[in-house]
Amino acid sequence: MKCLIVQPIHEAGLAALRAAGITPVLSPAPDMATVAGLIPGMDAVITRDAGLDAGAFAASDRLQAVVVHGAGHDPVDKPAAAARGVIVATTPGANARSVAELAVGLALAVARRIPAADRAQREGRPGFRESTSFTELRGKTALIIGWGAIGRETARILAAAFDMRILVHSPRVARIEGGTRVATLAEGLAEADLVSLHTPLRPETRNLMDASALAAMKPGAILLNLARAGLVDEEALRDALASGHLGGAGLDVFSPGAATGPLAAENVVFTPHLGGTTEEALRRVALEATRHVIAALSGHIPETTINPEVRKPQTE
Repeated sequence: MKCLIVQPIHEAGLAALRAAGITPVLSPAPDMATVAGLIPGMDAVITRDAGLDAGAFAASDRLQAVVVHGAGHDPVDKPAAAARGVIVATTPGANARSVAELAVGLALAVARRIPAADRAQREGRPGFRESTSFTELRGKTALIIGWGAIGRETARILAAAFDMRILVHSPRVARIEGGTRVATLAEGLAEADLVSLHTPLRPETRNLMDASALAAMKPGAILLNLARAGLVDEEALRDALASGHLGGAGLDVFSPGAATGPLAAENVVFTPHLGGTTEEALRRVALEATRHVIAALSGHIPETTINPEVRKPQTE
């Protein structure tokens, strides 16, 4: 049996596949034309943000499972998977701690203007600390949008480390522990000093943070996005920052060119989708992904499968 690795994963995951008698085949590039050329003969695929498109599914001849190295499955063509009876599984929660730690790091970096201060020192520009204002996180209010594993862990750190009050907006989650559910998004935005996005990108969440939502935020508040770029209307964010309404933003996800365009202000901190890229998280996610591949190729349906209806479970 063979598993196509669309984008690099931790060596521990590759070793686990080999130990299970599955040969990992590394794609030299993640573009779908290359993937489609390699996918014939593959029993499974592990992909990251490159996903798997309809053309790649069409080129497959024995594919049983696609496992996403991470929680987001937007780039995987689910109708194409269903049409060919291919299950799609994800690895939610395995990188939650790493993403949550980066969220806290971005909050501090924005609140204390750390990247701008570093640039000023390296460039020999005096007077930086007198040129702007800084703020603490302690005792402030954070609104967590999306109460999955990452949102919960981010909230836990903020509450424990900074004694922050935690508000939660997550309509699909029935039970909230560790925070207080707000009746509406607008209510939470009006109270929060820090707003952190951890919700999937769906039709109803695209441009969730649009001009009206940003206007509803508390003056001077900080916005963090470690989920999906499409959650934020970047033109509206640019205007909210330029007007001085918002105190700043920390973005681990954003549209191409945003970091060198109008959003490139000193009170915006960019990181290139680093949330889950610690050594520890990469190892955990790779092992979880390979566990799902092994289960799927053994005739089982992994517990994180998002389309279990396309294949009936088999008994031993």
